[in-house]
Amino acid sequence: MQETTSRSTQAFDPLDMNNYRIEKLPKRRKSSIERMLALLGPPLALIAFVYFGFFADLPFLSSFDPLEIVSESAKKALDKNGMEAFVHSNHLMLAIFIAAIILWITEAIPNYLTSLIVIISLVLTGVLTEKVAYAQLGHPVMWLNIMSFVLASMLVKTGVAKRFALWFILRFGKSASSIFFSFILINIVLSAFISATTAKAAILLPIFMVISSIYGARSGDGKNNFGRSIVLQNLLNINLGAGAFVTGSGANLLAAALIGGAIGGSVFFTDWMMAMFPIVVGLMLIGYVLAMKVYFPLKKEERLPLIEGGMERLKQELHKMGKPSAQEIKSVIIFLLILGFWATDRVHGISATAVAFVGAIVALLPRIGIVQWNDVDIPWHLMLFSAGAYTLGSGLDATDLASISVNAFFDGLGIANQTPFWVLYLLLTGVMIFSALIFQSKTMRTMIFVPIAIGVAGRFGYEIISLALPVAFMIEHVYVLPFNSKPAALLYETDMYTYPDSFKFGFTMMVISWLLIILAGETWFRILGITPNGVFGLF
Repeated sequence: MQETTSRSTQAFDPLDMNNYRIEKLPKRRKSSIERMLALLGPPLALIAFVYFGFFADLPFLSSFDPLEIVSESAKKALDKNGMEAFVHSNHLMLAIFIAAIILWITEAIPNYLTSLIVIISLVLTGVLTEKVAYAQLGHPVMWLNIMSFVLASMLVKTGVAKRFALWFILRFGKSASSIFFSFILINIVLSAFISATTAKAAILLPIFMVISSIYGARSGDGKNNFGRSIVLQNLLNINLGAGAFVTGSGANLLAAALIGGAIGGSVFFTDWMMAMFPIVVGLMLIGYVLAMKVYFPLKKEERLPLIEGGMERLKQELHKMGKPSAQEIKSVIIFLLILGFWATDRVHGISATAVAFVGAIVALLPRIGIVQWNDVDIPWHLMLFSAGAYTLGSGLDATDLASISVNAFFDGLGIANQTPFWVLYLLLTGVMIFSALIFQSKTMRTMIFVPIAIGVAGRFGYEIISLALPVAFMIEHVYVLPFNSKPAALLYETDMYTYPDSFKFGFTMMVISWLLIILAGETWFRILGITPNGVFGLF
């Protein structure tokens, strides 16, 4: 028995990167509260649907002025069906919306299954036609997501991303501090090329876990501040990095599409990057200082490698990859060309989706391509979930529920249309960023709060960009608690930090991020022409 135990103990090599692959991480069990919510979810969703759809008397859904309707689809529905049918559709839309939110938050059933229920519910209740509801699977953002996963699979298969991360760490990670700075730069570079935050987490996790082991960190009872800091900083930077680019995640692109549709124009890659890149870099550096100096300061012994020859193992891992292959070089060229076209979209006008489409086709071409279809890892459950969220958004647009609700809310408070811009700016950006503490999905938050920001801007006569775009910039702040995003859930499985560790660091960064967006609204965004009295007038 003792010999068997000894062998099993020796079998785990803390410097073996294969030990930190996603499929080898232990699955976190749901807490008692999460299990209770999962049980309550279905009956609560059903009750909410029946009550709001058929019994609730909500005057604001029937007492609005038809002339105040913003969306063209809502105006057409009102003209076609008449007031009574349109009001009933609004009740049903609200009922489906609330029921979906309950199911998504409680995770009573898989998120993709909730989306499928949403789609068919909108069809059977007559809120949307089958053509409109089913067509959301072909939304341009859906196609961009699919093509992005093709391109990300290309980077994973060829090993380019792993090679770059290993080389950068070995080249510049000479001390504890330089290792943390290296990961900041690695995250920035990967964020420009990879649109999936989960993919970035999967690529980086084995590398920073090995480095954690080199510096004496262990999961469970072996936690130390080096391990806490490197995992939580990477969680922060994986998400912040996505916020620097409109292509950083599907939720960013969805927000850009919603805003572009409302203004009758486009939110370009360069516009988003110009506004957010310096802010994201600043927040990453603030996160480094906050972690290293305030919450997780390193002891003297934690600043030195505790496993002799640890970095040598990383060198061996890089050496095993050999010299860069022709496939790696081709994948780098494809990505640089894609990034170049994304960055110059204002000049040529070709959409990010079309650019990714061409790149994915080249990557999949027989003989001259890089990956085969069977090599592509597309999480279709996420695609179906996104399709449901987009269909829900189409329902909100068809009924104009967001604008009607916003008007009713402010009328109920007796707030005049002369409300100062900055009061609305503070309120909307604050609600958006702190909603991440409750909602699990970035897409869902985007579908709820970006249309609200558009509606508020319309009611008070402000430019849509001035309120909706800063709200969209708050999408990626999903790093406080494990259920806030998929990378957060994934990295929590490493057992290198606790709930309190994550909350105190993440919540502080969330507050700082909100304050920085407020400051940017008065300065940098004003210079760019996003907020009133702009100088450059990019928007």
